[in-house]
Amino acid sequence: MTQVSTGMAARPALDFPALIKDAALTAFVVFFLAFPMIGLQTYDQGGSLAVRGRWDLLAYAVLIGFVGRLLFKIALAFKPAKANKEPSAEALTRQRQIATVIRWALLGFALALPFLPFSDRSWLDRGINVLIYVMLGWGLNIVVGLAGLLDLGYVAFYAVGAYSYALLSLNFGLDFWVCLPLAGLFAAAFGVLLGAPTLRLRGDYLAIVTLGFGEIIRVVLLNWGSLSGGPNGIASIPRMDFFGIAPFGNREGAFHTLFGLEYERTHQIIFTYFVILALALMTNWMVNRLRKLPIGRAWEALREDEIACKSLGMNPTNTKLTAFAIGAMLGGFAGSFFAAKQGFINPESFTFMESATILAIVVLGGMGSQIGVVFAALFLVLLPEVTRDFEQSRMLLFGAAMILIMVWRPKGVVSHREPTLRLNPEKGA
Repeated sequence: MTQVSTGMAARPALDFPALIKDAALTAFVVFFLAFPMIGLQTYDQGGSLAVRGRWDLLAYAVLIGFVGRLLFKIALAFKPAKANKEPSAEALTRQRQIATVIRWALLGFALALPFLPFSDRSWLDRGINVLIYVMLGWGLNIVVGLAGLLDLGYVAFYAVGAYSYALLSLNFGLDFWVCLPLAGLFAAAFGVLLGAPTLRLRGDYLAIVTLGFGEIIRVVLLNWGSLSGGPNGIASIPRMDFFGIAPFGNREGAFHTLFGLEYERTHQIIFTYFVILALALMTNWMVNRLRKLPIGRAWEALREDEIACKSLGMNPTNTKLTAFAIGAMLGGFAGSFFAAKQGFINPESFTFMESATILAIVVLGGMGSQIGVVFAALFLVLLPEVTRDFEQSRMLLFGAAMILIMVWRPKGVVSHREPTLRLNPEKGA
């Protein structure tokens, strides 16, 4: 009787010369990239600019690259092979429970942030910025993650929402709470305007058109001075008040006198924080509900196989147009809030880099994943703040961290996404 071995199969011996060669090549690449950014430093010498070497830091960077690549290849060689099978129902249930705990923990922290001992104006500003990008990421996730359309001009809808609120509030005296839905509608209209003639395109062609649309909006705002203020932007934009009942400030009839509180300048920033938190939660609820409706399932079906959808009688252009319009509307809401929070906007706030950042949040978090967008927004917004003390090497560290995450999780931070519908919920299938 033949004995079948159930143990792990023996692995071939490591090829150390090849590993050393690969690590040395990595070290050379690190040296080439780090030499101008880490190895050289400019400084002021008697009114003139001089350069000095930081060879110790350069040597450390090369050594870290060599050792890190060597250890990575060795660990990869000894990594056990994964069994090619679907997770069990118990494993799926455990994953859902862990995801639920994480969601409630994040929500609890977000609600408690303004009242924590270490929380101050800077922390609230960071929290507001993170939530703005979370909201923008969830809006773009409809277009990119669910419908599978590559949009490189999403910042255009963000700009339309911001300028809509600024112009309506200054020229017509409308309140923030009135302008908020109007800004979303205007942005949705621009989404339909962009999508109607272009959504017959696919892939790179669609990406180029959306990129051009974003730049057209920015250039129009930059040159139409009588409407947008041109490069000087729009200043003195009214800030939001307490639901149209009372303004904020140290005057009679303001928020603090309405509730019998002692005046504090943090009242307005705390209220602003909770407004964007409520808008972000509303966006999350809306996206989750839409995914379960027929239109949401149509988006995901189009993302997987457009030809099959056409054969079933679906109109791909109209279905994509709804994704573009709803995603643009959510971007308009975020832009309206941004203008009310800042009190000043100009075209430089809506460059292509903003679109790239929002798209990076969606891709880095995991295509179609709601909780992944939150983690990616925390990473992309807070990491530059944390590394601000590193001066010239700050963006180098930021880029290296992004590369490491994409190497570690090539499908995003949260690559597993719960299916919208299950054929057999009891078995997890």
